[in-house]
Amino acid sequence: MTADLRPHLPLQGKRGLVVGIANAQSIAWGCASALRAAGAELAVTWLNDKARAHVEPLAQQLQAAIMAPLDVAVPGQLEALFAQIERQWGAIDFVVHSIAYAPKQDLHGRVTDSSADGFAQAMDISCHSFMRMAKLAEPLMRDGGSLTTMSYLGAEEVIADYGLMGPVKAALEASVRYLAAELGPQGIRVNAISPGPLETRAASGIAHFDRLMADAIERSPMRRLATIEDVGALCAFLAGDGARAITGGTLYVDGGYNILN
Repeated sequence: MTADLRPHLPLQGKRGLVVGIANAQSIAWGCASALRAAGAELAVTWLNDKARAHVEPLAQQLQAAIMAPLDVAVPGQLEALFAQIERQWGAIDFVVHSIAYAPKQDLHGRVTDSSADGFAQAMDISCHSFMRMAKLAEPLMRDGGSLTTMSYLGAEEVIADYGLMGPVKAALEASVRYLAAELGPQGIRVNAISPGPLETRAASGIAHFDRLMADAIERSPMRRLATIEDVGALCAFLAGDGARAITGGTLYVDGGYNILN
């Protein structure tokens, strides 16, 4: 018998959606790259026409089978995307949700002073959109699947200058637990990944972020920041069968920074 010398691809035959790629430095790009390298077929989105110029070439590098615009704040866009996925694939194995937003004036101000509209917008885009994706993915995950979102340590403790996103990410992590409990009987696993500070475009909106990164390097046991490749490796693992008994958790990728705070 001739041995099969082809490399083993743990996600070969799996298909999934990655939401949140902005450029080649974004966490979602690290996840998408790792998922594709593991053999998965991908659907990739961009926020709007301005973002498309940056994201579409990356989607082409991934040989994405589905490429589409997605602004979760626009009524009907998310539903249209999942309808396209159902038409083209019929089923889906994983979803990666890597989007977050808060209006600048609310993000940079005190939580005490946050506006009702700003808080509602941050919750809708950063948290409730994940629930909506879970609802739309559920009927397409007939053989089970994986839903993964991105959090941060500021969900659990006060991080200077993280502001309004702290309560929002706390809500996201709580949502992960409830979704995991509700969808577990269908074999659908739900988890959050909590990276340490990463130098991404989204993170640059946080005040004094350079100071936060320097503190993470100094205090983490491994004396380094995580990279988008580190996050991507965990994301790809969670999408695969090796993580079939892992659900409802927040998994840290931060060089151990979370244990010293």
